[in-house]
Amino acid sequence: MFDRRTVLAGALALPVAAQAEEHWDAIVDPRTGTLGKALEAAAAAGGRPFRILVREGVLVEKLTISVPNVTIVGSGRGTVLSFGTYAGLKHPDGNNWGTGRTGTLTISAPGTTLRNLTIRNSFDYIGAKRDNAGNGAQAVALVIGREADRTLVERCWLEGYQDTLYVQGRSRIADCRIVGGVDFIFGGAAAWFERCEIVTRYVPGATEFGFLTAPSTPLAQPFGLVFSNCRLTRESGVPARSTWLGRPWRAGGNMALTGQSVFLNCWMDAHIKCEGWTWMGYKGPEGEQRRLTPQEARLFEHASRGPGAGPASATRRFLSSADAARFTRANVLGDWDGGA
Repeated sequence: MFDRRTVLAGALALPVAAQAEEHWDAIVDPRTGTLGKALEAAAAAGGRPFRILVREGVLVEKLTISVPNVTIVGSGRGTVLSFGTYAGLKHPDGNNWGTGRTGTLTISAPGTTLRNLTIRNSFDYIGAKRDNAGNGAQAVALVIGREADRTLVERCWLEGYQDTLYVQGRSRIADCRIVGGVDFIFGGAAAWFERCEIVTRYVPGATEFGFLTAPSTPLAQPFGLVFSNCRLTRESGVPARSTWLGRPWRAGGNMALTGQSVFLNCWMDAHIKCEGWTWMGYKGPEGEQRRLTPQEARLFEHASRGPGAGPASATRRFLSSADAARFTRANVLGDWDGGA
């Protein structure tokens, strides 16, 4: 059991000099310890608030937060949690891992806070594409599961290529840098993104550069993935008019899913396609192949600016000021203040 002065160093619990104003239940030095050990200590704490500080360095671990009220704070971008599982890889159970099990970090309990760290899926996506082995290339950095209500992610760097951030539980994502290419922010959550940089990655030989979002929002849910005052940027080499804002994901052919992504007051670089949004295929109730179109889904913008903004069209719809006013952090997150 760790007390209020504990540092995690390998298997040893060592006393730590007082930290400036901050209380930590565990401190992880990547040179000698693991975040996994700290999460075991958090589990032993039985759900009471448990705070973990992680020093700068690289942790090669695949982890799940399974108890409530865990806070993990890194020392900045140089605090890196990295792993390389991808969907097409065989799991020990004989099946493929599948997208949902690939996360470098998976959150499956409420009240989690992440700050000041990099979470990366290190799967070699470019190498797989080069070798024509891209099938099953989904490789998630951070999974926020359905049980992970009230998740706060602040000042973090989330890095992958396909399916970087899978968000199913109610979340606030603030001041983060989210990097990817294909459907790299996806899921059915009510999630509020503010002041984030959404970066499209360069893939050698590609002619199109993917989709920023793939929402699977239930029709009965009024809010989905909402981006406020974010910046949509691109890596060097990503050409103009090569990237979609997103496409609606009808996961498993579930007809009750009509994905919602909304961009409010966001700056968009010239890589964003004029059409904005596109369709996504799914299997209908009889197993027939169908398309869910932008017009059938809830894909909108308001007050976009920059070289990638507009024009309005049948597939690129803009909210009126009155309609946009409904999309506030308080409305999206409901009875939770977003951890502010």
